[in-house]
Amino acid sequence: MLTEKQEALCTDHDLVFTGIKALFVNTSLKKAAKDSHTQLLLNVSAKIMEKNGVAVEHLHLLDHAVPPGVYPDMTEQGWDSDDWPALWPKVLAADILVVGTPIWLGEESSVCRILIERLYGMSGELNDKGQSIYYGKAGGCVVTGNEDGIKHVAMTVLYALSHLGYTVPPQADCGWIGEAGPGPSYGDKTEDGDGAGFDNEFTQRNTTIMTWNLMHLAKMLRDSGGYSSHGNDRSAWKAGCRYDYENPEHRR
Repeated sequence: MLTEKQEALCTDHDLVFTGIKALFVNTSLKKAAKDSHTQLLLNVSAKIMEKNGVAVEHLHLLDHAVPPGVYPDMTEQGWDSDDWPALWPKVLAADILVVGTPIWLGEESSVCRILIERLYGMSGELNDKGQSIYYGKAGGCVVTGNEDGIKHVAMTVLYALSHLGYTVPPQADCGWIGEAGPGPSYGDKTEDGDGAGFDNEFTQRNTTIMTWNLMHLAKMLRDSGGYSSHGNDRSAWKAGCRYDYENPEHRR
């Protein structure tokens, strides 16, 4: 559900975002997305994108068996199963990646760390310009909880995305923590029957700005053909470099 202001912003423009794809990955510790407070705030950003022609897909990571590790397929490292190779095409196809995570003890979830590890495990892949496979993609994050730490978690997640090759736009994070200390999580019913945070100006403003900046950036990157390969063609370094970028041990 969007606010009146959010709805108006979706109609009062002549911008075209069709053809852009976004993937929203929820790294909640809740087993089902329907029980996740983080999913509720992810839905706000996703709805804005959908109303503007962006093709949106959601991924609840705990719906899948994705073990920790920094290799493309962890079954080759002794794990019995790994769904990541089947999920990877969704990540690869997305022009925008939005990572959603709750806060626990001031940090992102353990599931979020697994996602970052698995993204890192693919960082040896290059695009047709010899750049990181993540070049030309935009990244952002959504953080929820009822304890302090939105900016700290965003700092960690957005740095990881940037280091891998995603481009991070201005104001690329948003979140909800309510009052400090135990209290309602995003979307919990309040005394007046509404959902906590649904009418919070700070949360809704930042969610809106993050979403629009991700769409603007993804469009600019697509329309410009991404980054020039001058100076950042990783494949040009392979011949005379002692590092093997396809080996995770050498990407640390």
